[in-house]
Amino acid sequence: MTEKPVLKILYQDDYLVAVDKPPGLFVHRSFMDKDEQFFALQLVRDQIGRYVYPLHRLDRPTSGVLLFALTQEVARQMGEAFTGKSIRKTYYALTRGHLPGEALIDYPLKEKLDKIGDKFASRDKPEQEAQTYYQNVTTASLPVPLGKYNSVRYSLVKLQPETGRRHQIRRHLAHLRHPIIGDINYGDNKQNPFFIKYFGFKRLMLMAKKLEFTHPVSGKAVVIAADFDRQWLSVFERLGWESF
Repeated sequence: MTEKPVLKILYQDDYLVAVDKPPGLFVHRSFMDKDEQFFALQLVRDQIGRYVYPLHRLDRPTSGVLLFALTQEVARQMGEAFTGKSIRKTYYALTRGHLPGEALIDYPLKEKLDKIGDKFASRDKPEQEAQTYYQNVTTASLPVPLGKYNSVRYSLVKLQPETGRRHQIRRHLAHLRHPIIGDINYGDNKQNPFFIKYFGFKRLMLMAKKLEFTHPVSGKAVVIAADFDRQWLSVFERLGWESF
């Protein structure tokens, strides 16, 4: 039997709790994930001994800050805050190629449906507005030929989604032709195997780094941030980057 993981608690008070979700962990149970043993919601509930209400979703391969409410009323208030775009979300991604500068990606997305979970949903819905602001943090090149290129290039990109469409950041970066490393749905089928071989691990290089919002009870500003884990830091070291 697999040992039950213990999640790192990043923030906790009487109304909210945030954890650092590792890659590969589902947020909550669904009929599509019947073979999975552990889920973030149940793990957090068992760790703190209280019922928790999920407030947002991180894709299974995405790591980082995951926030839960501890009361139904706070869950309602925070749900309105997420819907009303008053919560600032910051992500970091490692992408293929050199993506310079900064800009707002304003590119509508067709709703992404599951073949099983959404089999009764309408597939004729119009595209939904979707905006993601990105900013280049740094770039690097490896003098290794790959495909038709004579080097392997990477960018570390800071991203702040203005809307919350499914796979929005992943799809927006793929739209720019700078897909996230390790993305098996929208990524590069040459870069991904090279990354695994060169860096020694396999994962989606997308992290929910920070959440910023006004506390629904105290009215105070709250900033919750996760640290880059050992795998991220090992990439930074091999590419000659400082930690960010």
